[in-house]
Amino acid sequence: MAQKDYYKILGVDKNATQDEIKSAYRKLAKQWHPDVYANDTEEKKKQAKEKFQEIQHAYSVLSDADKKAKYDQFGSEDGPQFDPNQGFSGGFGNFGGFADIFGDLFSNFGGSGHDSRANAARMGDDIEFIINLSFEEAAFGISKEIKFSRVENCVACKGTGAKNGTAFKTCTQCGGKGRITVDQRTMLGVMRTERTCDMCNGTGKIITDQCTVCSGRGRIRKQRSVNVNIPAGIDNNQMLTVRGEGNAGFNGGENGNLILIFKVSPHKLFRREGNNLFMDLPIKVSLAILGGSVEIPTLTKRVKINIPQGTQDGVRLKVKGYGIKDLRKKSYGDLYINIKVDIPKNLNTKQKKALKDSLSILDSAQYENVEKYQKIENQISKN
Repeated sequence: MAQKDYYKILGVDKNATQDEIKSAYRKLAKQWHPDVYANDTEEKKKQAKEKFQEIQHAYSVLSDADKKAKYDQFGSEDGPQFDPNQGFSGGFGNFGGFADIFGDLFSNFGGSGHDSRANAARMGDDIEFIINLSFEEAAFGISKEIKFSRVENCVACKGTGAKNGTAFKTCTQCGGKGRITVDQRTMLGVMRTERTCDMCNGTGKIITDQCTVCSGRGRIRKQRSVNVNIPAGIDNNQMLTVRGEGNAGFNGGENGNLILIFKVSPHKLFRREGNNLFMDLPIKVSLAILGGSVEIPTLTKRVKINIPQGTQDGVRLKVKGYGIKDLRKKSYGDLYINIKVDIPKNLNTKQKKALKDSLSILDSAQYENVEKYQKIENQISKN
């Protein structure tokens, strides 16, 4: 069975750095997180769940130095797989991956093939948490207390899984080294490879008496409360990293991070593009023709603006500095007003007569767009 291409799943090159792999994972995890599809169809929810799991698995392999090394060599994070009919699986065509086995053999004599150890310190996993904000909360900023669940090292056993953190004995299978050598018989003879000890999982130690608090796992799940200061100007789907608030690290490694993903509710009147705000302003025909001033709402206060005489439908006016605060600067975006000339649909007899009388006077006025159209129409007619 062919292994999936984890690099392709994360959309990164095989020579990508750990930072690039982590960045690609975060981007895809944010896109396919099941919470994002909570209101979608069951089919879409299922698709998102499967995709998210696929992304997580790919990242779990490529972010682990030992698993990544095996995957790069053998096409599987579990190392070389032997099929009695086909030989060892992996690249190198009909040679069945023997070149990789030679690499393992040479690594036993001081090579760098297995520098990573299962008991090496490793950073904990990140936690993603969605925060829902109103439009105003995102615009002005707010302090929120959030509660979430995370994995922490067991205090009773200091994260070891052993009672009082001391109930250990040396692993008899690996002699405390955490790795063992395995002889494999092939058509070329006996090949010696090195792998993580499966008895002690690479720690070199066996627990003799389990911690009763964590049942020997060394880690427990706890509820955590954090106060988050959300800056003014945060936008929908933007992320904020709270360092060190993720799951506990492994073997003394640092905690992962808490990744906050913001979901901002739409506003009834304003819509946002970058730091600028846009709104539609319906005005009466009389105001469009004669011009005048009108008060409009903004996020902070009501502002009086001038409607120029002869304003056409679709004209956009700008009110400087009444947009959203820039996240990194003290400046603000602008408010853009789209004019919508509202033409009445139902007129009574009296209104119609008054309108006809006034329109007869307006017929002699200058209609710029009508005149342009008539000029073009006359040119077409002559042709």
